[in-house]
This record gives sequence, C-alpha cells and structure tokens, in this order.
Amino acid sequence: MSLNPRSIARKFRAGSFGQATVEFAVVATVLLVLVLALVDFSRALYDLQVMVGLTRQGSNLASRGDSLPEAASAVVSGDGPLNLASNGQVIVTSVMNTGGVNQITGQASQGGTSNTSKIGSRIGSTAKVPTAATTMLQPGQTIYITEVFYTYKPITPIGNFIKMVMPSTLYEAAYF
Repeated sequence: MSLNPRSIARKFRAGSFGQATVEFAVVATVLLVLVLALVDFSRALYDLQVMVGLTRQGSNLASRGDSLPEAASAVVSGDGPLNLASNGQVIVTSVMNTGGVNQITGQASQGGTSNTSKIGSRIGSTAKVPTAATTMLQPGQTIYITEVFYTYKPITPIGNFIKMVMPSTLYEAAYF
C-alpha cells in the first residue's frame, strides 16, 4: 500500500483546523470572562473612589459649621453616579472626647438603605473611633465622621460570581 503525500497533507490540515477552532473557543471564552470581570471590578473601584470624595465632603461640611443633617443631605444630593437616595446611606456623626472617653454627641442619617454605623448609634454612648482618629481627638475636641454605605450592583453576569469575593455593600469613612 502506497501513501499519497497529498491525502496525508489534507488530513493533517483538516485536523489542525479543528484543533485551532477548539483552542480559539477556549481562549476566547477565558478572555471574555476576564474582560467582564474586569468591567465589574473596575466599576466597584470607581464607586469606592467616588465614596472617598463624598465622605471627605460630608466631614468637611460638618467641621465647618453645617449641621449634621445638612451635611448628610449635601452628600446624598452630591452623590453623582451612585444614587445614594435609593442604593445607599450616609451617616454623619460627631464625636467628642470627654474626660478621655470618646462619646457620640450627635448623628444624622440619610439615604435609601438601613445600615448601622460602625462608630456607634446612640447619642451619649461610647464611640468606636478609627485608630488613626484616636490620636487627633484630644480632651474637649470634637471630630466629625462621615460614613457612606453603598449597595453595589454588578452589570455583567460575571459580576454575580465576583460577589463571592467582593462585598455587596461597599463602605467608606472619613473624619475631620
């Protein structure tokens, strides 16, 4: 039996084409999953950056003399792409160091979700101040802490799998 070189070449090319198609399908699927995950992860990072600005704005307003409800309202109205009125919450808290104890002296909350402040929730109770803020809070001084909670909703189907790794409620706080 003699082998025809042309028939061998045709069989080899047909097998290579099928293999290349399968490899392309696998690589394209992996790349698509990575791009979709990158889109949702990037949006979450962007939302966190917006929240950093909003928390700073709220604490700055409160420290400059605006009332706590006014500061919370300003943060909610200046939320930009987040829509905190329905998907988030802003809590502005004033904490005073009285005799070496950090106490909550006022608190205002506004937004569409109900989250519990990580600082504390009762006026007159001891505040759980972040470690970095403890050093700047001297006896008789007051600091203002703005917390922003935001319910993050992914826009791609892969985003639902990211929820396993990333929290569904994003949190940021700033103090002045």
